[in-house]
Amino acid sequence: MTRRYANGYHQGPVTFRRDMVPGTTTDQHLLDSDPDSDWLHQDPWRVLRIQSEFVEGFGALAELGPAVSVFGSARTPVEHPDYALGVRVGAALARAGYAVITGGGPGAMEAANRGASEAGGVSVGLGIELPFEQSMNEWVDLGVHFRYFFARKTMFVKYAGGFVVLPGGFGTFDELFEALTLVQTQKVTRFPLVLMGAEYWSGLLQWLRGTVLERGAISPVDLELLTLTDDVDEAVEVISSAERHREVETRAAEALAAGRPSGADGE
Repeated sequence: MTRRYANGYHQGPVTFRRDMVPGTTTDQHLLDSDPDSDWLHQDPWRVLRIQSEFVEGFGALAELGPAVSVFGSARTPVEHPDYALGVRVGAALARAGYAVITGGGPGAMEAANRGASEAGGVSVGLGIELPFEQSMNEWVDLGVHFRYFFARKTMFVKYAGGFVVLPGGFGTFDELFEALTLVQTQKVTRFPLVLMGAEYWSGLLQWLRGTVLERGAISPVDLELLTLTDDVDEAVEVISSAERHREVETRAAEALAAGRPSGADGE
């Protein structure tokens, strides 16, 4: 059954309103195990759509500069302390010279975008097609709409130097643990992960230490990948420190490469 959306329904770069709103999402079609073989023959064409989503994202964000991805619940009310925390985080990151990337939705995402925008920084939203309304919040200066979660999550990592994670639900957990996996497996390095809100996240860390670590499912060093704090300035410093280390490592690698003999004969 098609639902109506006051602010329109986004499907990739296309916006639908009123009776034009589709009844299903692109992800639903991609994951559907429809026995109709005619449907299966459409998959090669869908690959081109997926490719275009990466191209559009890369093109829009290529010149973004230093950035940090901030995650958190779309359900956080404006009057909640977590919203105020998100505003402070966004503002502090902007003042430190970082663009702020969020999922572009309401709640904690809006708060971080708002803080960045009000502080004069670059506020970015990466929206996603969902079966319920979630339009881009008004504080986003640069917005990119995605059909597929995996394309969107690639942008969160590729164009950010770290994650700041506010209290959130399943979507926030998904983004956090994907980043943890990428760092643990060294797919990305020097990528800080900051959990904001000790009261909210302490239970998760206790479970990781008391159950997951004790079972041998992770190593003690894996827990060092996370920084837990209530201090916005500390969060920014963790991000900045990692960036400085990356710059030192890059310069060292460039110097090492410049000192190597060039050419097959070692000249």
